[in-house]
Amino acid sequence: MSAMHLRHDGRRPDQLRPVTITRDYLRHPEGSVLVEFGDTKVICTAALEDKVPPFLKGQGKGWVTSEYGMLPRSTNTRMNRERGGPSGRSQEIQRLVGRSLRSVVEMAKLGERTVWVDCDVIQADGGTRTAAITGAFVAVADAIARLVKTGALPGSPIRDCVAAISVGMVGNRPVLDLNYGRADAVLQGAPRRATGPGRRRHRPAGRPAAPRPRGA
Repeated sequence: MSAMHLRHDGRRPDQLRPVTITRDYLRHPEGSVLVEFGDTKVICTAALEDKVPPFLKGQGKGWVTSEYGMLPRSTNTRMNRERGGPSGRSQEIQRLVGRSLRSVVEMAKLGERTVWVDCDVIQADGGTRTAAITGAFVAVADAIARLVKTGALPGSPIRDCVAAISVGMVGNRPVLDLNYGRADAVLQGAPRRATGPGRRRHRPAGRPAAPRPRGA
């Protein structure tokens, strides 16, 4: 491919950044990973709790929920901590992560327990929500595997895998796995997630995002 078709970081339009997932990254959570999409780094943990939200109590079903946040200096300029609760963007992302995980977990087989997922961005260079979905699934799978191993569950309630990647347009050219370089900073993008057999679960771009620090 000619240099004129390469992105600023030397990647082809359809080329992913290096992806690394380090499992058992933390000591205490039942499941924990450090997921890296290039220079984007997210710590994802999964914690188990033997109770469910009030709206599920007594139904014999479990729940998977998530929270998402960014360290103040995870971007090129420092952000304020979200002391008054998650921002609109953070709420949108944690809902997206939660929905993605629930789409591959059979709640009736999980029993009356909650899997709490926390995704904390420690370094951002674009694609934090897609990295969070991908890392969160591995953390949840490891946490549930512990339940199966100890006999707390007769089998895994996970029926499929899920991962995510971003796509967008630079000019008239589609590009994959967006980061915040000189060219990618101007494009409109949206995450896409897919399950194990390749069944795509699209998420439309929706409204333009509110301004945020570069790399978020």
